[in-house]
Amino acid sequence: MQNLIHPIAALIITALAHYYGHGLIGAIIVSAFFAGREHAQAEYKWIEHYGWGRRANLRWWNAFDKRVWDTHSWFWNLALPIALAFGYVWAAQEAAAKP
Repeated sequence: MQNLIHPIAALIITALAHYYGHGLIGAIIVSAFFAGREHAQAEYKWIEHYGWGRRANLRWWNAFDKRVWDTHSWFWNLALPIALAFGYVWAAQEAAAKP
């Protein structure tokens, strides 16, 4: 159940934005939020495990180190919420286009 919190939140936010006529903007906001959040989490993990606990040791590329990305972070917290948000927008547009 814990893994579904972010995907459900992404769907709710996108659905609310779609209800007010801005579904694509909602999906973009959700994508930016979760991408920024997971990037920050990767930075914190890198600092803790490889940067000796000092932010000064962090370089811009260290957040992309594959050692700090696990399945939970890249799939459940990043890729799935973004895919669901844009999938919802696409499905809503397809449903509206059919007579």
